[in-house]
Amino acid sequence: MSKICQITGKKRLVGNNVSHANNKTKRTFEVNLFTKKFFMPEAGEWITLKVSAHGLKTINKVGVDEAVRRGRKEGLIK
Repeated sequence: MSKICQITGKKRLVGNNVSHANNKTKRTFEVNLFTKKFFMPEAGEWITLKVSAHGLKTINKVGVDEAVRRGRKEGLIK
C-alpha cells in the first residue's frame, strides 16, 4: 500500500533541501504513519488501518466507526 493515511488522506509532500549556498535539491516530506488495529463494535471484528498521528486524534475524537465511515465515503478505505 502507498503511504497515505486512510482516515485523513494525508500523503507525501515534495519540497527542496536548501543549502547554505542556496542550492536547491528535491526532497520528500513523509507522513507520520502507524499501522494500527481497531475493534469495530458494530461489526464485532478487528480492522487494520494505516493512520497518521492526526488520524489517531480524529479517531479518538469522533470514534472508530464514524472515522471509518468518513474514510470509506472519501474513497480512502476499500
